[in-house]
Amino acid sequence: MAISTTLEYESIDNLYLDPMNPRLGRNRVSSDTSQDELIKIMQEWVLDELAFSYLESGGFWAHEPLIVVNENLYGKESHVVVEGNRRLAALKSLREAQQGRPNSPKWLDILHDSRVPDGLFDRVPYVRADSRQDVQAFLGFRHVTGIKQWNADEKAGFIARLVDENHMTYREVARKIGSKAPTVRKHYIAYRLLLQMEDDVESFDTERAEKRFAVLYMSIEKQGVQQYLHIDFQGDPTINKRPVPQAHLANLAHFVRWVFGTSDADCIIRDTRQVGDFGTILQSSDAVAYLESEKEPNFEVALRISGGDEEQIIRYVMEASNRVELALMRAHVFKNSAGLRKEVKRLGGDVHQLLSIFPDILKDLPKGDTE
Repeated sequence: MAISTTLEYESIDNLYLDPMNPRLGRNRVSSDTSQDELIKIMQEWVLDELAFSYLESGGFWAHEPLIVVNENLYGKESHVVVEGNRRLAALKSLREAQQGRPNSPKWLDILHDSRVPDGLFDRVPYVRADSRQDVQAFLGFRHVTGIKQWNADEKAGFIARLVDENHMTYREVARKIGSKAPTVRKHYIAYRLLLQMEDDVESFDTERAEKRFAVLYMSIEKQGVQQYLHIDFQGDPTINKRPVPQAHLANLAHFVRWVFGTSDADCIIRDTRQVGDFGTILQSSDAVAYLESEKEPNFEVALRISGGDEEQIIRYVMEASNRVELALMRAHVFKNSAGLRKEVKRLGGDVHQLLSIFPDILKDLPKGDTE
């Protein structure tokens, strides 16, 4: 059967949230997590939008049924929802509020002056799947490459499970979820690197790292990062299961400090826009020596040491030149403006100082261009 095409209906009392849902986060996934605890965790998932929709549209959407597998949960055979947990959590939260046990005051506000459609909690549409494996391809396309995408860490965790538990190659996973092998490899290495950090780096803050997973994911494709951590980016999963070789774990500890920060030092990368420059920094032995030796290194200082700020300086001058050209189109109209004269004087001083750094350029300029 794989995934049935027959629509069935069930009460929310007999439908269970999935404690192994990747969206819960790696440190929250556990078969022992109670349904009450799962609902509390899922309050972070903006359930109220779904609840309003149920109340306003007259019920649950039959065209988007839940996908259910029969599994042993809490010691008994149960209907476990493997796709549609957010929708089910919204229903359960609404019902708890209706029964006077709201998770927060907002649930009472949602119900205020609203009529709960008949059968909303008693006839929830679902289709049955034989196993989680039968649902994996659907989940992979929908949440990794499709229209309802998970966050980067959730995608990576899902891909890692396919590789590690199902012994699939990057290419096989890519075909299964409708992605590309290099993208799958990148997700897998980033996730396994996160696990290795947790195992091998003292006082590693997992929660902080998961919040900044996008920085890790983007950084590992940079040549400087791969070289510094000695990651074999073209290796197969058996090699990439522990991406950083044992001999270079000290580098991994430094990398964690720079990317995620520690209890006594902030990270040096503020956002993903700095990832490219970070890769450049790690290709400079002088810049790396500076980062490793300083207790609180500065990103801009490291970039200057590496020489990587050349492109940045070029961009600054180019932007200034472009703006001056725009100003020249209308500046003559406002030549008596005190404010404009003040700024032109400041610009002239800056340009004169800049040109003094390049005497050959100053010498070649027409006389009128510098007066």
